[in-house]
Amino acid sequence: MVEKKLGAWLDGNIIDSDKATVPILTHSMQYGSGIFEGIRAYDTGKGVSIFRLDDHIERFLNSAKIYSMKLNYGFKELREACMNLVKSNGLTYGYIRPFAFYNDARIGVSTEGKAVSVFIAAMPFGDYFGGKHDKGVSCKISSWQRINSSILPVEAKASGNYLNSIIASNEARGVGFDEAILTSSDGYVAEGPGENIFVVKDEKLITPGPGSDILMGITRDSLIKLAKSSGIEVEERAVHKEELLTADEAFFSGTAAEITHIYKVDGAVINDGLAGPVTKKLAQMYGDAARGKNEKFKEWLTFV
Repeated sequence: MVEKKLGAWLDGNIIDSDKATVPILTHSMQYGSGIFEGIRAYDTGKGVSIFRLDDHIERFLNSAKIYSMKLNYGFKELREACMNLVKSNGLTYGYIRPFAFYNDARIGVSTEGKAVSVFIAAMPFGDYFGGKHDKGVSCKISSWQRINSSILPVEAKASGNYLNSIIASNEARGVGFDEAILTSSDGYVAEGPGENIFVVKDEKLITPGPGSDILMGITRDSLIKLAKSSGIEVEERAVHKEELLTADEAFFSGTAAEITHIYKVDGAVINDGLAGPVTKKLAQMYGDAARGKNEKFKEWLTFV
């Protein structure tokens, strides 16, 4: 059976993804000056739906504003492009990656006068942690701190920001852990390299707040809303590192990671290494909402 070639959307046209090429010296490859999003599509049983597409597109446009990137496409055009590409690629589930970049090979840090291109990929995508989703992941509290807004704008989902994530993740994996946990400049828990983090203590859901140098994740926001709708108390606040070590439960959230429980932080095993009841409940609620099984949150779905 011949595998179907995936298309990609580039500057208004769907083309074969292997034809979407740029020069090696493209500014965003050399300097990390791109912005991007990660979005999930799910099979609901009543059709394929993209989860919180409008919120992702809005954040994408806000990232462009922060970096003064002049996109040639607005909200409606980008929204339709994502939907059309998922349909064109015949996806029943998967991952969508909008990416805006300076498509200019002239040497120099300045972006003045440099053209911006927008690329969107859509592909099948499964477990972000490579089969460890059910088992959970082990984490090392990184020696590297999370960037803050005095260094780079943490609210922009920008390519260069993730060098901070890469070095922390490499450190953790280099000593046998699955993932890193970064702390803020004042020593509080911030987030994972590509995930927000939650802890559960005495049946209360606790997560670092906006002042903790975090990206305000859309999955994070979904879980907070889902938790509150089911009567789970939620606190957004500064989280001490030692609260991870004494937590009843802990888990990551993110578009790619979805909800993945954390079974160990440094040397401390959490809940005997098992996903706890609050984690399981929220994972089920999230899955139901994303797959159209919760009418209360149907506005989060965009059917293609």
